[in-house]
Formats: sequence, structure tokens, C-alpha cells
Amino acid sequence: MSKIDELLTKFQEIASDPKARMDSYIAQGKKVIGCFPYYVPEELVLAADMVPFGVWGTHGIINAAKEYFPSFYCTIAQMNLELGLTGKLDGLSGVIVTSMCDTLRPLTQNFRVGVPNIPFIFMSHPQNRKLKCGIDFTISQNKEVKEKLEKIAGTKITDEKLKEAIKVYNTSRAARRKFVKLAGEHPEAITPLQRSTVLKSAYFMLKDEHTAILNELNAELEKLPASDWKGTKILTSGIIADSESLLKIFEDNKMAIAADDVAHESRSFRIDVPENDDPMLALALQFAEQDCDTLLYDPDINKRPGHIVNLVKESGAQGVVILMMQFCDPEEIEYPSLKKGLEEAGIPYVMIGFDQQMSDFGQAKTSIQAFSDVLNTQN
Repeated sequence: MSKIDELLTKFQEIASDPKARMDSYIAQGKKVIGCFPYYVPEELVLAADMVPFGVWGTHGIINAAKEYFPSFYCTIAQMNLELGLTGKLDGLSGVIVTSMCDTLRPLTQNFRVGVPNIPFIFMSHPQNRKLKCGIDFTISQNKEVKEKLEKIAGTKITDEKLKEAIKVYNTSRAARRKFVKLAGEHPEAITPLQRSTVLKSAYFMLKDEHTAILNELNAELEKLPASDWKGTKILTSGIIADSESLLKIFEDNKMAIAADDVAHESRSFRIDVPENDDPMLALALQFAEQDCDTLLYDPDINKRPGHIVNLVKESGAQGVVILMMQFCDPEEIEYPSLKKGLEEAGIPYVMIGFDQQMSDFGQAKTSIQAFSDVLNTQN
């Protein structure tokens, strides 16, 4: 086994069994805090000497959560509640749940009522995040989260601890950005599924632990000769793209992921937190700088399509695969402007409907095969 394969195996083991990783932290005497989607200030959790743990649903069948949600709700929200109702999150010392969209808002209340055994921390985000009032509101929300985390941890979150946590996270973000670039340059070494595994595992590990392994992987990838990739390269866009079945379809069609604009992936680490003397302000400023996100207000409707077009050009991708989360109103509303932007730039694209309950990928397979043929024809 090569060094690259050895390191990828470590990430795969963690990404495939997050509960085992959570239990290992608890066995070490650490308190673990579930961080729901998205833009949770995980640095506050780390600064309280606790473990931030990503909760982005899972793949499978929804049963218990159907008593709380209609069937047409986003499956990430439903799956997160399902995990709580079925005891899969037992052991967490708390959860932080945001209200970024009309689906996440009722999730906050349903989780609070349905899973009373896990301490609940609600967090709201301002839509006008760039204005002074928006920054002040973000700071006030972060302070409320901070106070509740301190109560759970039994310790104070000092500015010094928070500054150190910010450094740890910025280092992790830089390493993940570097990996995304290297993975795009070396599709012969990193498959779409392996790429997803590396990024997904970061949600289930302390960031310094993840970064240490990732730095080794990045160093090995940098040693590789220039790639002679015979397939095509795409950019993925959407909320989440971690389905093994779907990613295997890309691999079977020799489609490499050159870059992404996925909320669960690159969107989560593209902006660093300023390392200044006021860490609470720094966290608010980072959120204010989050742009080109489907769930965030932006008066310029052409900004995100332009961002996607630029990513395609910078990464060398030949086309875009839009992974449309089923019943996601913000993504559906945005789609016409994204479609128009890609067409005006002459960039091929395909839209694939996706959710975490999907078990039959026959239609997606046919669409991706046809899209692959289109891209190969243009080569």
C-alpha cells in the first residue's frame, strides 16, 4: 500500500463510522458538541475545551422524523432529527442548531421538543450580515452561544483560548483548500469518493488531528509528477455531495472533481477568521464576508453565478454538475439565475436531483453518462 493510500484509508475509516469517533472522544473524557448546518462558530466549542462534531444527516430511510416533518422537507433536516430521535446522537453534551432557512427553523423547535435529553443551543444569523447592525447581531448571538457552552463545559472561554482556536481552524482551512487544489490537479490519485471522504472526515475530528494527517497527504500529492488525466473534469455545486453511489458514477465515467462550490465542502472553509485582538468581532467579520451562498441574502443576484463561472475557469473544469437538494426552496429559486449565468458563459451543465434517502441512482447515472459524452465530445 502506498503512503497516499495509507493516509486515505485513515480518513475513510473515520468518515464511514462517525459514531465510533464520537464515542472515542467521550471515552477520553471529552465533551462533544453536535454542530448542525451551517455556519456554526465551531471555534467557540474548541475554546471551551470540547469537541465540535458535525451533524449533517446520514444516508438511509426516515421513519421517526416523519411524525414531526412532512415528507417534502429537506432530508438533511429530517435525518438530523432522525439521528436524535433514534439515539444515534446520545452521548453528545449539547447541540448547536441554526435557523438559516425555512426548513432549519422548525428543525430547531422539533429537535428541542423531540430530543430533550441533549442540551440545546439555538443560534440565529442575520441576513443583512455586512451592515454594522448585522455584525452586532452576530456578536450578540455568538455571546449567547458562548455562555451556554461555558455552562456545559464548566469553564470560561477566554479571549486567549478563542484566539488559539481561531488559529487552529484557519490552519485547517488552509490545509483543506490546498488539498482541494491538489486533488483537482491529480485526479489519477484522488477519486471523487476519496476526495469527499477526506473533506467529510474533518467534521468528525479535532481539527489539529485532521490537519496533521492532511498535511502528510498534501505533501505526498505534491511529490507526484504532472497528471496525464485522460478523463474529464467537473465542478460540483450544491448543499452536500457525499453519496458513495453518486460519486462512484462520476468515477465510472472518468469524471474528476476539479473544484466545488458545495456548502458541506469548500464553502465551509473558503473564508478565514481574521486573527485580531477581538476574537468575537473576528468571528462576526468572517460570517459577514461569506458570499455567494444560496442561503445568504445578496442584493446582486448575478454574484453567485459569476462566482461559479470563475471557479470553472480557474480550476480547469469543463462543466458543472448541480446537485439540487430535493425540496430546497433557496436552491430551486436560485437555479434560473445560475442556469442563465452558465449558459451565457458557454459552460455545459447538468442538474441532478438529490437527497439523503435516495437508493436508486438509475436516472442520475443516465444523466451523468450523457453529460460525460457531451464533455468528451468537446475535448
